[in-house]
Amino acid sequence: MATDSQETNAYIVQKRREFEGLAFEHMDSLYSTALRMTKNELDAEDLVQDVYVRAFRFFHKFKRGSNFKAWIFKILTNTFINQYRKKSKQPPRVEFDKISSVYVENVNDDEASTQFPEKFKESNYDALFDDEIVSALGQLSDDFRTVVILADIESFSYKEIAEIVGCPIGTVMSRLSRGRKQLQNYLMEYAVRSGIIDKPD
Repeated sequence: MATDSQETNAYIVQKRREFEGLAFEHMDSLYSTALRMTKNELDAEDLVQDVYVRAFRFFHKFKRGSNFKAWIFKILTNTFINQYRKKSKQPPRVEFDKISSVYVENVNDDEASTQFPEKFKESNYDALFDDEIVSALGQLSDDFRTVVILADIESFSYKEIAEIVGCPIGTVMSRLSRGRKQLQNYLMEYAVRSGIIDKPD
């Protein structure tokens, strides 16, 4: 007969596996978005690790059958705003392979371990994105840059972006329009400087 502890451990292992099945497929997108937000590899790694810790902790609040990607990107955006953009405190470095063990006791180490992909640690920011695109995105305000990334890179709908960033759809549309316009102007200046196009009359 299974003990309460065994049943609890089995539930936690099942929960972790369900979480990993949903979460890991979005890791590339989360990391690239975090990199564009923070503009720093170490901060991006910290941010993604923090997001996964938070997402696992609050996984019981995720509504099964709803949009998991939008849900975890909302956690990413809120974490960036509250901890990284404000720079109010330096978030602790958290090893991703300890996510489960932080909240679970007496679970087999092999079952609980998860490793943050080495390819992210070895990635080179300049190699991931065109330098001028990165530079142009970096000149946008955080609010504009976030909606441009979510819309034009991650292909979220206006409604999804509104839910992720926590503002009305009209605000999302306005920020996206203005962000795209600024991005276009920055890239136009680069194209003129580089002789790719002639200076407009």
